Order: sequence, then C-alpha cells, then structure tokens
Amino acid sequence: MDSERKESKSVCVIGAGPSGIVVARELRREGQEVVVLEQNHDIGGQWLYDPNVEEEDDPLGRNPWLKVHSSIYQSLRLMSPREVMGFTDFPFSVKKGRDPRRFPSHREFLLYLKDFCEWFKVTEMIKFNTKVLYVGPLNYGVSTQDLKWLVRSKEKESNKEVEQVFDAVVVATGHYSKPRLPCIQGMEKWRRKQMHSHVYRSPEPFRGEIVVVVGNSFSGQEISMELVKVVKELHLSSKSLEIYEGLSKVISKYENFHLRPQIDNLREDGSVTFTDGSCIIADTILYCTGYEYSFPFLDTKGMVVVDDNRVGPLYEHTFPPSLAPSLSLIGIPRKILGLPFFESQGKWIAQLLSGKKVLPSYEEMMKSIDDFYHSKEAAAIPKRHTHEIGDFEYCDKYGENVGFPKLEEWRKELCVSSVVNYFVNLETCRDSWYDDEKLQEALKSPYFTQLQDPSF
Repeated sequence: MDSERKESKSVCVIGAGPSGIVVARELRREGQEVVVLEQNHDIGGQWLYDPNVEEEDDPLGRNPWLKVHSSIYQSLRLMSPREVMGFTDFPFSVKKGRDPRRFPSHREFLLYLKDFCEWFKVTEMIKFNTKVLYVGPLNYGVSTQDLKWLVRSKEKESNKEVEQVFDAVVVATGHYSKPRLPCIQGMEKWRRKQMHSHVYRSPEPFRGEIVVVVGNSFSGQEISMELVKVVKELHLSSKSLEIYEGLSKVISKYENFHLRPQIDNLREDGSVTFTDGSCIIADTILYCTGYEYSFPFLDTKGMVVVDDNRVGPLYEHTFPPSLAPSLSLIGIPRKILGLPFFESQGKWIAQLLSGKKVLPSYEEMMKSIDDFYHSKEAAAIPKRHTHEIGDFEYCDKYGENVGFPKLEEWRKELCVSSVVNYFVNLETCRDSWYDDEKLQEALKSPYFTQLQDPSF
C-alpha cells in the first residue's frame, strides 16, 4: 500500500498563470512528474500584459479560440493591497528598483509571480509557446484511479502537433479571457464600433468620441474613469441607477459623465435608446460585461459542462465527481483572495494524487453539489454567479481538507478596509487610505519576515 501511495504520477498542468504555477509547485512537492503547458512565451497568464488585441473582425471576442489571452489594459493597478495578495509562504514585498506602491501596477504583480517561479524553481517545469488543442480520456469507462488522459498540443515555432499521455490533468486556464456579451435588440445591426473590454488597452483611440460603456462592475467603472478624460461624452449604462458614494463623486466631477439605465435597443443609424426612453447617437459601445468560463480543448464526454457560466458538476468548485482526482480544475472561484485559495486547491489536488488524501464517494460528492445548488436557488442567486464566493469562512473551511492554515485576521481586515475605501473613494482609493494602524500591525507579522533573501 505504501509503495502505491508514493508512486509518482505524470501530471499535465494547463496554464502557467497564478493558479497553474502554485499547483505545479505543490504537485512536485508530492513527488509527481509535472509538465506545465503554457501557450504564451512567459508565465503570468492573465497578468502577462499583451498590447495586441483580437483581430478587427472579432472585436467582441466571440471566437472560442481567442488569439489574445490577456484582458489587462495598460494602466491597470491592483484593486487589493499588496500585503494581502501573496501566497502564504512568499510575501508580495517591495523590492528595490521596482513599483513600491501598495496598489502597484499589473507589471509589478507579474514580476512577483516571476520571483515566485524563480524561488521555487517552477519555470523548469514549464513548456512555453505550447497551445493545448485537445484533452480527453484515453480509456474512458475505467475506474477513476486508472484513467489516462490524452493531451494534444501545438508548438508555436515549429507548428508541430504533439500527443502525450498523462495520469492526471489539472486545468488552470483562468476565467478572464472569453467575453460574456449581453443580448440587446439591434445589436447585430448596429454598424458603428462595438467591442468588449477584453480588447480595451488605452483611452486614446476613443478621443473625442461619444462612448457608451455597458456594465457598472469594477471594470466598467475603472475604464469609464479613464475614458471620461478624453471622450466627448461618456454614458455608463447600469442595471441599477442606485450607485454608491465613490461612483457618485466621480460622475458629479465630470460634466461629460452620464449615468444611464440599461439599453433597450440599438439602431443602424448609431442611435442608442435606453429603457427610460432617452436616446443618444454614439460612436462606440464598450461592453464591460464580464467573462465566461471556456474550455474549448476539454473533452469530458459531457461529464463537465458550462451551463449559464456554471461549471459543473464540480465538488468544492474543483473536482468533477466522475473523473476526479485524475481531472481537476483550479482557479474557478471568483471574489476571493485568489492566491492563498489557489494554494490550498493545489495542496488538495497534490495530496489526492499522491494518495495522502481520498475524496468522498461519488454519491457523497454529488449530494454535496446538489445541496449547494439548491442553497443558491433558495437564495435566488442566478446560476451564472455559482462560483462567486465572497466568503472568508468558505476559504478557511476549504483549507481544512489539507490542514491549510486559516487566513490571518490582518489579511481579512486589510482586504475589507480596501473594499470599503473603494466604494467611498473610487478615484483616490489606491493612493489614499485609512488603515495605516492595521497595516503597521500586519507588517510586524512573521509572514513578512519569513524569507531571508536581503533583496526582498
């Protein structure tokens, strides 16, 4: 039994973003043979900024095989302070000669991820410029313990296709690439510029235009604050006209910033009619309407499907009951402190594959999933919000499966204070804050002194 438990498995991790690199580390710690397949030339996933955008004939990003993975725009800064963002054994500290701000640029976060890969020697497991085309069970129908997976990939330089067989696959491709679009009457006939925020990079191309931003989420607000400084008029279309203090301050500051209800219809002449009957002629409509989970390469014979942005069935948002532990999906949950949660996911996956841990029975996992779905329905939470956690308690409970430490109280408190500041002071929250006392207390934690490298 011991020899079986310690037997090394070949594991393919798809994607070298934050979730992919940490699960790769955890798998290797458990003695697995790990290969990470990454379609880009470097690590980072979504955080690897790409100034390029989708081809002009697909500005809405409707092609399931997108050419550009990153949805990050040029000026983006983190929404959470750096103190709460790091993995539990690798703090996101200020380094000499780099962006020292509490809410640094996307580039600084990418450099942190690169530091992580260097420190833990993750990069040597990664095969770059390799796009995964197909993942499917090689011997479907056998027990989950005996499943093998066929992975077909294409190398960018040689354009050569390669087939490999693995004992297990971890899908770590993220969820901020495939645009989610609304259904608006006349959308197909509107001949002016329509695009999704996935292809937005900077405000300059919109200078002097009348722009409608659809979606009052974080991205809609952030991009609107950039655009309003260069456009003739900025119309933010929102499901609700009840807005919080921070956004209200921004709208009142700019005469050309207008809050609008949802769009009722679009017409060929460029007119945009809203549900209150008001109408404008616009040059561009920018959809900040979020993203869909998409796994165009994954063939599970219908065992895992995406239904109205619910990926399922997944036990604890991670394991398909009929295919686990040989197949797992990491990084699905949203509205969480991502890196610590991905770390706990990685530990659980790695310990299951090494035999240290065992999942509940198929029946027990399915019952847990059904109960979870029913609780969402009872709370009138739409299916598309299934994976929105927003709950520190859930993250702590999840970690108990592998003895993962609970999130520190200071981490939770700093996270909450930054969110509150965002809602009250939307335009200034990244450069002015009111939690210095709690911050100084946090910085005295052993967490920030655990690495001895003097460059950190």
